[in-house]
Amino acid sequence: MLTKLEAFILGIIQGLTEFLPISSTGHLYLGRNLFGLQEAGLLLDTMLHVGTLLAVFVFYKDEFKKILKNPFSKVTYLLIIGTIPAVIFGLAFKDYIDEISKTGVTIGWEFLMTGLFLWLADSAKNGYKKMDDIGYTDALIIGTFQAAAIMPAISRSGMTIAAALWRKLDRETAAYFSFLLSTPAIAGALVLQTKELLGGGGEEISLSALLVGIISSAFFGYVAVKWMVGYLKKHSLRPFAVYVSILGLVVLFFQFTGKF
Repeated sequence: MLTKLEAFILGIIQGLTEFLPISSTGHLYLGRNLFGLQEAGLLLDTMLHVGTLLAVFVFYKDEFKKILKNPFSKVTYLLIIGTIPAVIFGLAFKDYIDEISKTGVTIGWEFLMTGLFLWLADSAKNGYKKMDDIGYTDALIIGTFQAAAIMPAISRSGMTIAAALWRKLDRETAAYFSFLLSTPAIAGALVLQTKELLGGGGEEISLSALLVGIISSAFFGYVAVKWMVGYLKKHSLRPFAVYVSILGLVVLFFQFTGKF
Protein backbone atom coordinates (compact mmCIF):
# COMPACT_ATOMS: atom_id res chain seq x y z
CA MET A 1 0.00 0.00 0.00
CA LEU A 2 1.29 3.43 -0.96
CA THR A 3 2.15 5.54 2.11
CA LYS A 4 1.83 9.32 2.30
CA LEU A 5 5.62 9.69 2.49
CA GLU A 6 6.08 7.57 -0.63
CA ALA A 7 3.37 9.58 -2.41
CA PHE A 8 5.09 12.82 -1.39
CA ILE A 9 8.48 11.64 -2.68
CA LEU A 10 7.01 10.35 -5.94
CA GLY A 11 5.20 13.67 -6.33
CA ILE A 12 8.53 15.46 -6.01
CA ILE A 13 10.04 13.16 -8.63
CA GLN A 14 7.12 13.70 -11.03
CA GLY A 15 6.96 17.45 -10.50
CA LEU A 16 10.66 18.08 -11.02
CA THR A 17 11.37 15.59 -13.78
CA GLU A 18 8.30 16.44 -15.88
CA PHE A 19 9.84 19.81 -16.68
CA LEU A 20 13.56 19.28 -16.13
CA PRO A 21 14.85 17.54 -19.28
CA ILE A 22 15.57 14.20 -17.59
CA SER A 23 12.35 12.14 -18.14
CA SER A 24 9.59 11.92 -15.56
CA THR A 25 8.34 8.51 -16.71
CA GLY A 26 11.79 6.96 -16.44
CA HIS A 27 12.35 8.41 -12.98
CA LEU A 28 8.90 7.38 -11.77
CA TYR A 29 9.60 3.83 -12.93
CA LEU A 30 12.83 3.82 -10.93
CA GLY A 31 11.08 5.41 -7.94
CA ARG A 32 8.26 2.86 -7.91
CA ASN A 33 10.76 0.01 -8.07
CA LEU A 34 12.74 1.54 -5.22
CA PHE A 35 9.61 1.49 -3.04
CA GLY A 36 8.45 -1.90 -4.34
CA LEU A 37 5.39 -0.32 -5.99
CA GLN A 38 5.76 -1.83 -9.46
CA GLU A 39 2.05 -2.62 -9.65
CA ALA A 40 0.82 0.79 -8.46
CA GLY A 41 1.33 2.32 -11.86
CA LEU A 42 -1.76 3.57 -13.64
CA LEU A 43 -3.80 5.32 -10.94
CA LEU A 44 -0.71 6.76 -9.31
CA ASP A 45 0.74 8.06 -12.59
CA THR A 46 -2.61 9.58 -13.54
CA MET A 47 -2.96 11.51 -10.29
CA LEU A 48 0.65 12.71 -10.33
CA HIS A 49 0.12 14.01 -13.87
CA VAL A 50 -2.95 15.89 -12.62
CA GLY A 51 -0.57 17.72 -10.29
CA THR A 52 1.88 18.71 -13.03
CA LEU A 53 -0.96 19.76 -15.32
CA LEU A 54 -2.24 22.06 -12.57
CA ALA A 55 1.28 23.48 -12.20
CA VAL A 56 1.61 24.37 -15.86
CA PHE A 57 -1.90 25.84 -15.99
CA VAL A 58 -1.06 28.12 -13.06
CA PHE A 59 2.28 29.15 -14.56
CA TYR A 60 0.69 29.91 -17.94
CA LYS A 61 -2.56 31.36 -16.58
CA ASP A 62 -2.17 34.62 -18.52
CA GLU A 63 -1.48 32.76 -21.77
CA PHE A 64 -4.51 30.54 -21.29
CA LYS A 65 -6.71 33.54 -20.47
CA LYS A 66 -5.69 34.99 -23.84
CA ILE A 67 -6.48 31.69 -25.56
CA LEU A 68 -9.92 31.53 -23.94
CA LYS A 69 -10.65 35.11 -25.03
CA ASN A 70 -9.39 34.42 -28.54
CA PRO A 71 -9.52 30.66 -29.20
CA PHE A 72 -8.59 31.10 -32.87
CA SER A 73 -5.29 32.83 -32.18
CA LYS A 74 -1.97 31.80 -33.67
CA VAL A 75 -0.88 30.27 -30.34
CA THR A 76 -3.89 27.93 -30.45
CA TYR A 77 -2.99 26.75 -33.94
CA LEU A 78 0.66 26.29 -32.94
CA LEU A 79 -0.40 24.07 -30.03
CA ILE A 80 -2.76 22.04 -32.23
CA ILE A 81 -0.15 21.50 -34.95
CA GLY A 82 2.52 20.71 -32.38
CA THR A 83 0.30 18.10 -30.71
CA ILE A 84 -0.73 16.20 -33.86
CA PRO A 85 2.45 14.06 -34.09
CA ALA A 86 2.09 12.94 -30.47
CA VAL A 87 -1.53 11.93 -31.08
CA ILE A 88 -0.56 9.88 -34.13
CA PHE A 89 2.40 8.22 -32.42
CA GLY A 90 0.46 7.63 -29.23
CA LEU A 91 -2.44 5.86 -30.94
CA ALA A 92 -0.22 3.90 -33.32
CA PHE A 93 2.23 2.56 -30.74
CA LYS A 94 0.19 2.57 -27.52
CA ASP A 95 0.17 -1.21 -26.98
CA TYR A 96 3.90 -1.50 -27.64
CA ILE A 97 4.73 1.39 -25.31
CA ASP A 98 2.48 0.00 -22.58
CA GLU A 99 4.33 -3.32 -22.78
CA ILE A 100 7.88 -1.95 -22.58
CA SER A 101 6.84 0.55 -19.90
CA LYS A 102 5.86 -2.34 -17.64
CA THR A 103 9.23 -4.06 -17.97
CA GLY A 104 11.52 -1.03 -18.20
CA VAL A 105 13.79 -3.05 -20.47
CA THR A 106 14.71 -0.09 -22.67
CA ILE A 107 14.96 2.78 -20.19
CA GLY A 108 18.74 2.67 -19.82
CA TRP A 109 19.20 3.19 -23.56
CA GLU A 110 16.53 5.89 -23.57
CA PHE A 111 18.26 7.86 -20.82
CA LEU A 112 21.42 7.70 -22.94
CA MET A 113 19.53 8.91 -26.00
CA THR A 114 18.12 11.84 -24.03
CA GLY A 115 21.63 12.73 -22.93
CA LEU A 116 22.93 12.64 -26.50
CA PHE A 117 20.17 14.93 -27.79
CA LEU A 118 20.67 17.41 -24.95
CA TRP A 119 24.42 17.52 -25.52
CA LEU A 120 24.05 18.08 -29.27
CA ALA A 121 21.30 20.69 -28.85
CA ASP A 122 23.41 22.68 -26.44
CA SER A 123 25.94 23.15 -29.24
CA ALA A 124 23.38 24.98 -31.37
CA LYS A 125 24.07 28.63 -32.05
CA ASN A 126 21.97 31.08 -30.07
CA GLY A 127 18.58 31.51 -31.68
CA TYR A 128 16.62 34.67 -32.27
CA LYS A 129 12.97 33.62 -32.51
CA LYS A 130 10.49 34.83 -29.89
CA MET A 131 6.93 33.53 -29.46
CA ASP A 132 5.64 35.80 -32.22
CA ASP A 133 8.28 34.43 -34.61
CA ILE A 134 7.42 30.74 -34.21
CA GLY A 135 6.02 29.32 -37.43
CA TYR A 136 3.76 26.36 -38.06
CA THR A 137 6.68 24.36 -39.47
CA ASP A 138 8.56 25.02 -36.24
CA ALA A 139 5.60 23.77 -34.22
CA LEU A 140 5.28 20.61 -36.33
CA ILE A 141 8.97 19.74 -36.03
CA ILE A 142 9.06 20.43 -32.30
CA GLY A 143 5.87 18.37 -31.93
CA THR A 144 7.47 15.49 -33.84
CA PHE A 145 10.35 15.48 -31.36
CA GLN A 146 7.78 15.52 -28.56
CA ALA A 147 6.16 12.44 -30.10
CA ALA A 148 9.49 10.58 -29.83
CA ALA A 149 9.24 11.04 -26.07
CA ILE A 150 6.44 8.47 -26.01
CA MET A 151 9.26 6.07 -25.15
CA PRO A 152 9.36 5.77 -21.34
CA ALA A 153 12.74 7.37 -20.50
CA ILE A 154 13.11 9.82 -23.37
CA SER A 155 12.49 13.25 -21.90
CA ARG A 156 9.57 15.13 -23.43
CA SER A 157 10.85 18.50 -22.30
CA GLY A 158 14.39 17.57 -23.33
CA MET A 159 13.35 16.62 -26.85
CA THR A 160 11.14 19.67 -27.39
CA ILE A 161 13.72 22.10 -26.01
CA ALA A 162 16.38 20.48 -28.21
CA ALA A 163 14.18 20.76 -31.30
CA ALA A 164 13.27 24.36 -30.45
CA LEU A 165 16.93 25.33 -30.17
CA TRP A 166 17.65 23.70 -33.54
CA ARG A 167 14.75 25.70 -35.01
CA LYS A 168 16.48 28.91 -33.85
CA LEU A 169 14.19 29.80 -30.95
CA ASP A 170 16.10 31.74 -28.34
CA ARG A 171 16.81 29.73 -25.20
CA GLU A 172 14.15 31.31 -22.99
CA THR A 173 11.47 30.95 -25.66
CA ALA A 174 12.53 27.35 -26.33
CA ALA A 175 11.79 26.44 -22.71
CA TYR A 176 8.63 28.56 -22.62
CA PHE A 177 7.14 26.99 -25.77
CA SER A 178 8.21 23.49 -24.70
CA PHE A 179 6.27 23.74 -21.46
CA LEU A 180 3.27 25.39 -23.09
CA LEU A 181 3.17 22.56 -25.63
CA SER A 182 3.20 20.06 -22.77
CA THR A 183 -0.33 20.97 -21.67
CA PRO A 184 -2.28 19.20 -24.47
CA ALA A 185 0.16 16.28 -24.32
CA ILE A 186 -0.28 15.80 -20.57
CA ALA A 187 -4.04 16.35 -20.84
CA GLY A 188 -4.28 13.78 -23.63
CA ALA A 189 -2.35 11.22 -21.60
CA LEU A 190 -4.70 11.86 -18.67
CA VAL A 191 -7.73 11.20 -20.87
CA LEU A 192 -6.30 7.86 -22.03
CA GLN A 193 -5.30 6.86 -18.50
CA THR A 194 -8.69 7.85 -17.09
CA LYS A 195 -10.42 5.76 -19.76
CA GLU A 196 -8.36 2.73 -18.68
CA LEU A 197 -9.10 3.40 -15.02
CA LEU A 198 -12.83 3.50 -15.71
CA GLY A 199 -12.40 0.19 -17.50
CA GLY A 200 -11.15 -1.42 -14.32
CA GLY A 201 -7.45 -0.63 -14.43
CA GLY A 202 -7.32 1.07 -11.05
CA GLU A 203 -5.35 0.10 -7.94
CA GLU A 204 -6.12 0.24 -4.24
CA ILE A 205 -4.54 3.51 -3.07
CA SER A 206 -5.86 5.68 -0.25
CA LEU A 207 -7.39 9.05 -1.11
CA SER A 208 -5.15 10.84 1.37
CA ALA A 209 -1.99 9.42 -0.23
CA LEU A 210 -3.23 10.44 -3.69
CA LEU A 211 -3.93 13.99 -2.49
CA VAL A 212 -0.44 14.23 -1.02
CA GLY A 213 1.01 13.05 -4.34
CA ILE A 214 -1.06 15.54 -6.37
CA ILE A 215 -0.14 18.51 -4.15
CA SER A 216 3.51 17.51 -4.12
CA SER A 217 3.74 17.10 -7.91
CA ALA A 218 1.84 20.38 -8.47
CA PHE A 219 4.08 22.41 -6.16
CA PHE A 220 7.38 20.99 -7.37
CA GLY A 221 6.18 21.06 -10.97
CA TYR A 222 5.53 24.79 -10.68
CA VAL A 223 8.96 25.32 -9.13
CA ALA A 224 10.59 23.31 -11.93
CA VAL A 225 8.82 25.21 -14.75
CA LYS A 226 9.66 28.61 -13.30
CA TRP A 227 13.25 27.67 -12.56
CA MET A 228 13.91 26.00 -15.92
CA VAL A 229 12.62 28.92 -17.99
CA GLY A 230 14.99 31.22 -16.12
CA TYR A 231 17.88 28.74 -16.05
CA LEU A 232 18.01 28.18 -19.79
CA LYS A 233 18.47 31.90 -20.50
CA LYS A 234 22.13 31.79 -19.54
CA HIS A 235 23.02 28.21 -18.67
CA SER A 236 23.91 25.02 -20.47
CA LEU A 237 21.89 21.84 -20.95
CA ARG A 238 25.03 19.76 -20.60
CA PRO A 239 24.77 19.11 -16.84
CA PHE A 240 21.42 17.43 -17.55
CA ALA A 241 23.00 15.53 -20.46
CA VAL A 242 25.76 14.23 -18.21
CA TYR A 243 23.30 13.29 -15.45
CA VAL A 244 20.93 11.25 -17.64
CA SER A 245 23.86 9.60 -19.44
CA ILE A 246 25.38 8.45 -16.14
CA LEU A 247 21.95 7.32 -14.97
CA GLY A 248 21.46 5.37 -18.20
CA LEU A 249 24.81 3.60 -17.77
CA VAL A 250 23.98 2.74 -14.14
CA VAL A 251 20.59 1.31 -15.16
CA LEU A 252 22.19 -0.75 -17.95
CA PHE A 253 24.84 -2.06 -15.54
CA PHE A 254 22.22 -3.25 -13.07
CA GLN A 255 20.12 -4.74 -15.88
CA PHE A 256 23.05 -6.65 -17.36
CA THR A 257 24.11 -7.93 -13.95
CA GLY A 258 20.56 -9.08 -13.20
CA LYS A 259 20.12 -6.77 -10.21
CA PHE A 260 17.36 -4.66 -11.73
